[in-house]
Amino acid sequence: MISIGDSASLTKTFSDEDVRTFALISGDNNPIHLDDEYAAGTRFGRRLAHGILTSGLISAVLGTLLPGPGSVYIKQTLYFRAPVYIGDTITAKVTVREMRDDKPIATFDTVCAKPDGTVVIEGEAVLLLPPPG
Repeated sequence: MISIGDSASLTKTFSDEDVRTFALISGDNNPIHLDDEYAAGTRFGRRLAHGILTSGLISAVLGTLLPGPGSVYIKQTLYFRAPVYIGDTITAKVTVREMRDDKPIATFDTVCAKPDGTVVIEGEAVLLLPPPG
């Protein structure tokens, strides 16, 4: 059983291989993610990890830790606040903010941040909770 205020987190360092594999799977071949020369000429100055790849950490926390296996997404909002570069370490944290009394549905605050506290993604997730037991 989960309660308001419960939280869980997961940390990952995004590698070149992660970004290239995601590009292959998703079809998002934007050169800002894959081409050092191209990325060097952008406002960021170097390659970025895909925002959606980074947000996948939120899904990993929700699906494996809190509320865990059997939970199902209903909604996710994402606000991309800062870039994630190849080699950056990101921690995704989810916190139960609200639970419905009439249905097994919970709302979570979701945040992805760098070790120095820089928030790279924030938002909210609404999930159908797994059945008890």
